[in-house]
Amino acid sequence: MSLMWVILLFALGILLIVKGGDYFVDAATWIAEVSGIPKVIVGATVVSIATTLPEIIVSITAAISGSADIAVGNAIGSVTANTGLILSICALVSPFAIKIRDYALKGVLLVLATVSIYLFSLKGSLSIIGSIVLFAIFIIFIYENVKLAKENMGGDNSTETNNKETAYKIFQFVAGTAGIVIGARLLVDNGRSLAQFFGVPEAIIGVTLIAIGTSLPELVTTVVAVSKKQGALSVGNIIGANIIDTTLIVPICGMIAGKPLAIDAQSLMLDMPVCILTVALAVIPMLLKKKLMRWQGVLMISVYIAYLVLLMMFFVKI
Repeated sequence: MSLMWVILLFALGILLIVKGGDYFVDAATWIAEVSGIPKVIVGATVVSIATTLPEIIVSITAAISGSADIAVGNAIGSVTANTGLILSICALVSPFAIKIRDYALKGVLLVLATVSIYLFSLKGSLSIIGSIVLFAIFIIFIYENVKLAKENMGGDNSTETNNKETAYKIFQFVAGTAGIVIGARLLVDNGRSLAQFFGVPEAIIGVTLIAIGTSLPELVTTVVAVSKKQGALSVGNIIGANIIDTTLIVPICGMIAGKPLAIDAQSLMLDMPVCILTVALAVIPMLLKKKLMRWQGVLMISVYIAYLVLLMMFFVKI
């Protein structure tokens, strides 16, 4: 493919992501307003499942083709990027107070999920029991969200709508999701080609462009949500996406593989501890102080940058 086509497809990816993110957040906000369900719950369920579609599809495809072992690394990498990069942006740009009832169990489940993956992987592979425990955490997560949604549905905060508006918002949600997913794929694939054209090493591409690229749907949703002052939707999306990455995608890949999922030494020594640290920095102070604070964003993004530097130094040595 010529350089001109690569640049055009790269630009198209950016356009699809930007417009798709705008449609997506508008539709998700409408869902929350019409149903009366708190935005954090909509973000943690409907929005999170939609934004994790790329990871779900890639991981299941890899598992079917016999490469299920990469699922754990992908999940850990996505959670670290989502928290250390994307949630930190939300904290830096738009810190806000939280309702502890909406966030407490979700935050605890996220910490529990990341710690569980680490503990059940200490022998060099994620055991079948570990996958079962993770899936149990996912069931608790879904049950809690359904319960809260039922309690709030049709409440005082809900708004009336009509068939025409409903059809348009459904179109916005579907079109926005498609735009984000397709745009992210175009951006990552053609970004990789551009990097290779300019002589950037594959290892550097992997830990920067691809790692961030797989989290682009969450990044776009966060940036658009923050710009529209929908912080609860954004944080709910990140927490929900992280829980789905660790407690749904990983167990599904384990079930498809029918065996423990291999974990490499780097994951145990660096990737997982950093993941747990960034999640702890995000969740624990937020629950204790009942707000997402700017200094958390500074710490989380500092940890993420230090992590990328360590990875690059490791690859340069190789």
